[in-house]
This record gives sequence, C-alpha cells and structure tokens, in this order.
Amino acid sequence: MTQFPALSVFSTFSRRVRALLPLVAAAAIAATATPDTAEAARRAGGAYDGTWTTVFATTRGNCSSGYSVPFLVNGNRVSSAGGGRVSGSVGRGGSVAVAVSVGASRANGGGRLVGNSGSGTWSGVITGDRCSGTWQATRS
Repeated sequence: MTQFPALSVFSTFSRRVRALLPLVAAAAIAATATPDTAEAARRAGGAYDGTWTTVFATTRGNCSSGYSVPFLVNGNRVSSAGGGRVSGSVGRGGSVAVAVSVGASRANGGGRLVGNSGSGTWSGVITGDRCSGTWQATRS
C-alpha cells in the first residue's frame, strides 16, 4: 500500500483540530452568552440613573419634617444635585446607602430604590438635635 506524506500530515492536523473542537465550541457559546462588559455595567448601575427628589419625615427628635433634597444617581454613585455634600452608592438590587451633610447638620440613610420610587430610613444630627425618620424618593 502506498502512503502519501501529505495525507499523513493532514490526518495528524485533522486529529488535533478535532481535539480542540469542544474548546472552540465552548468559547463560542460563552462569547454569545456573556453580555458586553459596558452593557452589563450599564444595566447593573444605570437602572437608577437620574435625579431623585427625596422628601424626609421626622419620626423621632425635634427636627422639622417635609424638607426635600435632590440627589443625582449616576451608575452606582449617589451625589448632590444641588446643595449640601452627598455621597453614597446604589447596589444592583436597588439597595441604597447615603451620607448627607449641610453645614453642621449631617445624616445617614439607607433603603431601596425600585423603578421610579424609593423609600427608607435616616438618622442624624440636624441643627444640634439627634433625629431619625423615613424618606420617600421619586425619580424626575
């Protein structure tokens, strides 16, 4: 029987390629199943982007109720949308934690954003009085 060197090389090459096929198939599936990194980041943090108007109610202490503060959410960061110093973050599921200070007054709050609204609790020292309460937010 006559052997052809070219066929022998092709046969060896073919076996090697066939051995790699499962890895190539897995990589192709992973590439199509995994969202683009930028898109995943947008969905993770960007779901709550925008200006949120937050109204505070005092349930404990001698602090006034009904004042509102605008917050800006960009990605997973919370910042001031006018007046005061604001820092905080929003998690993927909408959990939010914020620290606010205006002059000598400061407060911390936490809660959850869902869709275009949110709610939670806060506590702090407002014009020298220790107070706490609830907050309600709506996205503009």
